[in-house]
Amino acid sequence: MPRYFAVLTIVLMLAMVLTRTLLMKTKGIEAMNFGKIDRTDFLIPPFVLFYFYIVFAAAFNFPTVSTQEFFHFEVVSWVGAFFCLVGLLLLLWSLVSFGQSFRVGIDINHPDKLITTGIFAFSRNPIYVAFAFILLGQFLIFSNFILLLYIGAATWLLHRQVLREEDYLKKHYGKEYLEYCNQVRRYF
Repeated sequence: MPRYFAVLTIVLMLAMVLTRTLLMKTKGIEAMNFGKIDRTDFLIPPFVLFYFYIVFAAAFNFPTVSTQEFFHFEVVSWVGAFFCLVGLLLLLWSLVSFGQSFRVGIDINHPDKLITTGIFAFSRNPIYVAFAFILLGQFLIFSNFILLLYIGAATWLLHRQVLREEDYLKKHYGKEYLEYCNQVRRYF
């Protein structure tokens, strides 16, 4: 059961982000700004698609690069499913808290107000925290060395993105953002 929940987590995660993006588009807001600042961001989607395939392959016994797991304990898999659920709930709370300010990527042309309420009162980057919970949860479910590598790579990529966003937010919001940084942690 946790194996199927790992797949469902990916589907729900994508559905939430795409639904939010499309809803904003109906209001005239272009929320998809991925890759507009740094074209090297387009190197990321093939790795993300491969990750999705690895999870689907592990859940449905499709051909895959490796089927070897570090460990397999049912209780650990359920803990992983719990982490995935927490990640999905954090993502949902983040999307709701963002309101009309939600963007995928940095929107230098149409920035919105700085969001400091809701989940953002506890974490400056709750979406990335949600992704980390999901990645960890899926590793606990499958414990494959490829997923472990993805945790390391994703940690680096997400932190890199956070630093890029922080640089932009400091320039755009100035003192307001610095005060927010002094009150709320980067992650949790």
